[in-house]
Amino acid sequence: MKEIILIKNGELVLKGLNRSTFESMLIKTIRRRLKDLGKISIKNAQSTIYIEPVEDEFDFEEAIDRVSKIFGIAAFSRCAALNKDMDEILSVVADYVKPALSKVKTFKVIAKRSDKSFPFTSPEISAQVGGAILSAMPYLKVDVKNPDIVVSVEIRDYAAYIHAGQIHGAGGLPVGSSGKATILISGGIDSPVAAYLMAKRGLTLNAVHFASPPYTGPLAEKKVKTLLEKVAAYSGDIRLALVPFTEIQEAIAENCKEEYFTLIMRRMMMRISEKLAVASGSKALITGESLGQVASQTLPAIGVTDIVTKELPVLRPLIGMDKEDIIIISRKIDAFETSILPYEDCCTVFTPKHPRTRPTIEDCQEAESVFDFEPLIEKAINETLYTRITRDGEAV
Repeated sequence: MKEIILIKNGELVLKGLNRSTFESMLIKTIRRRLKDLGKISIKNAQSTIYIEPVEDEFDFEEAIDRVSKIFGIAAFSRCAALNKDMDEILSVVADYVKPALSKVKTFKVIAKRSDKSFPFTSPEISAQVGGAILSAMPYLKVDVKNPDIVVSVEIRDYAAYIHAGQIHGAGGLPVGSSGKATILISGGIDSPVAAYLMAKRGLTLNAVHFASPPYTGPLAEKKVKTLLEKVAAYSGDIRLALVPFTEIQEAIAENCKEEYFTLIMRRMMMRISEKLAVASGSKALITGESLGQVASQTLPAIGVTDIVTKELPVLRPLIGMDKEDIIIISRKIDAFETSILPYEDCCTVFTPKHPRTRPTIEDCQEAESVFDFEPLIEKAINETLYTRITRDGEAV
């Protein structure tokens, strides 16, 4: 008996003439994510992807964990792959599904026979497999309406496949299928969630983080890298740009009215991020803003920061979400506990006591006119450092 991973495509089945392109990208992602676990064979047929280990030492448990975090997969199963022979199926099925059935009281069998040359109908397969399971585990009961678990027998082109229950996949679209975008990443809860959600829609991610030493320290930078590792487990590698922001923030503090500190700071961040994003081939910026969550995220404040971006759209996947909604996703991707670590980022430096919540474009332009910020922006870009973040940490 061989074991394989059987993958059901998600939204990809709804694609038209370019469906094969999406499927090809998904398969490439699967190969890349699993390549260090051992040799595998991948087949694609009938809206299903088959992952078959070629080596005995293949780490199935780790593979299951990684597959669960690959966007583009609706559901998947760890299956026994057998010859299309009824006697072989009946001799194996009870032992194979016993670990899953040991935790439940009821089950039912669903058989699917896409290979119509198989000499038994789907109802006949279900009845015989159900009988074999009941003979081996007489304490179980069949419940065809609301079973605790479903045992599936699929007779397909390559083999017969047995599994007990599907595992929900990450959903979405294969990373890279929608292009590339740059996320403005802070050390908070919101921006890693925004990054995750946009990667789920098929975007390859770059990231920009603004550091303000000595006001922010190495622990704050480490925190951001750890958060990106959490996202990279789903999105794949992320190129991180670390922008020195101290001089710009000090210039804002020295020259601008306090109520405009945060607004002018964010406008500078958007200018720098757009330049870095365009240079990297990104087609959009991403932020973690949620409407009305803080003073800089009112509709007028968002408007005066957006207007400085000239070439790229700004995507805000959290714009209509409550904080609790965001925290649920943060916990799901294992980022929440890192996000709440008490290390300041540059957004909390020079925070005004009474920030302006209803600014106008003219107000901000006047506030910026008192100092020459363009040379500071160019200097910050020239001194930006780059690193690559993987699911296992910072790349060497």
